[in-house]
Amino acid sequence: MLRAGFDSLLNLVMFLVFTGFAVAALVFAAMAREDAYRAADKQTKKFWLIILGINLVLNLLLPMLFLQIAGVIAAIVFMVDVRPALAQVSGGGGPRGGGSSSDGPYGPYNGGR
Repeated sequence: MLRAGFDSLLNLVMFLVFTGFAVAALVFAAMAREDAYRAADKQTKKFWLIILGINLVLNLLLPMLFLQIAGVIAAIVFMVDVRPALAQVSGGGGPRGGGSSSDGPYGPYNGGR
C-alpha cells in the first residue's frame, strides 16, 4: 500500500517537472526572434515550436514515461544548446546586457578606492 502511494507521488512529481520544463522551453522558443535562429545556425523557429509543442501535448494527453523522457531530452537540447546560442546572437545574456558582476546601478563598484 505504501509503495503504491510512493509510486503515485513520484509519477505526479515527474509529470509536473517534465510538463513545467516543456512549457518553459516552449515559451523561450516562442519569444526568440526568427532571424536569431538563422544567425545562430540552428534549426528554424518553426521546427523548435513544433517539436516542443508536440512534447507538451504528449505530456498532457499521454503521460507515458518513455514519451516524457523523449520530450524532456528535446527540451534539454533546446535549453542547453539552442537558447544560449540565441541569446548570444541576440545580444542578450541578462537584463544588464553583459556587465561585470561588480557593476552597480550607477556603474562599476571600485571598492571604495
